[in-house]
Amino acid sequence: MLVSAKEMLCKAKAGRYAVGQFNINNLEWTKAILLTAQEQNSPVILGVSEGAGKYMCGFSTVAAMVKAMINELGITVPVALHLDHGTYEGCLRCIDAGFSSVMFDGSHYPIAENVEKTSALVKLCGEKGISLEAEVGAIGGEEDGVVGAGECADPDECKAIADLGVTMLAAGIGNIHGKYPANWKGLSFETLAAVSEKVGDMPLVLHGGTGIPEDMIKKAISLGVAKINVNTECQLAFAAATRTYIEAGKDLQGKGFDPRKLLAPGFEAIKATVKEKMELFGSVGKA
Repeated sequence: MLVSAKEMLCKAKAGRYAVGQFNINNLEWTKAILLTAQEQNSPVILGVSEGAGKYMCGFSTVAAMVKAMINELGITVPVALHLDHGTYEGCLRCIDAGFSSVMFDGSHYPIAENVEKTSALVKLCGEKGISLEAEVGAIGGEEDGVVGAGECADPDECKAIADLGVTMLAAGIGNIHGKYPANWKGLSFETLAAVSEKVGDMPLVLHGGTGIPEDMIKKAISLGVAKINVNTECQLAFAAATRTYIEAGKDLQGKGFDPRKLLAPGFEAIKATVKEKMELFGSVGKA
């Protein structure tokens, strides 16, 4: 059964650990992440970008697949199905499709419009028991064609959005999506500490978890980050394992071309990556 991310994230913030949001792209991705969460007895958030939702034949297809898989695999740990970087319209579609959590990314709007749209979603999500993530200060890098430079959020704007009644807040602290460039300056813990002080008990979200050094991740968690998003790292692991399989000529041996065999090494690589992240975030055994 899908649950809102609220309880798992409040527990994580109080317990000084973080729950991983792992983005899904297809059946293999979803199955690998769910099985790993169950094996590690860890709560988990499945992230779906609007682009990935479209790729997987729409949000209702994704929700039906995830719900059926939880049932068929006997998954008992808390699982939230979450729209990642959603537009206002995308949030409405995911709520209708049966998602248990949505993110409205209003960071590119003037703060007044971000507040207005977020307020409307707070009311709707509240009625339906769905968790809502809001964003202040653009997260750098590229995601679904949106490019940002890794801005730092204004703590007062963060408080204004948090006070609307959202469940969790993504604040830009110099983090970016994708691979980090060699000249990256690192996370701004000064910004994070200031935001954390303003928003109190609200769980904070760190986007762009791929490539941030482990000590920075641990420090971010100690300063109130309770949800960390991972996407690129699983993609890189899947691609590398698939490349190794094909370059070794295994797809040419016997029935090695069967997609179940061809995709198996990548599937295992995703599982290994997710396990490693759950250990780093401290969510193992917390379901």
